[in-house]
Amino acid sequence: MDGEKKTSGAADVNLGPLCPNCGEPWLRSTNLPGRYRCVNCLHRFELASVCPNCGEHSTIVRMSSTAIVKCNNCGDSMLQPI
Repeated sequence: MDGEKKTSGAADVNLGPLCPNCGEPWLRSTNLPGRYRCVNCLHRFELASVCPNCGEHSTIVRMSSTAIVKCNNCGDSMLQPI
């Protein structure tokens, strides 16, 4: 036990992307490509093809399949409320 660092398993759990509305990690994809719903607050979002912050274009199909909801250029969210 000398020098061993004990960590709880909770720090390693990734519950998913954070909801832009409530901030909880319960954002889930729906059956439509590029659409998401928060299981916590029930708000719905869609991926934008153009970043609302910097104007960088990204392909929605690629982003939907990899669950990347942040702009590759500026790091802002590409999710827009619907």
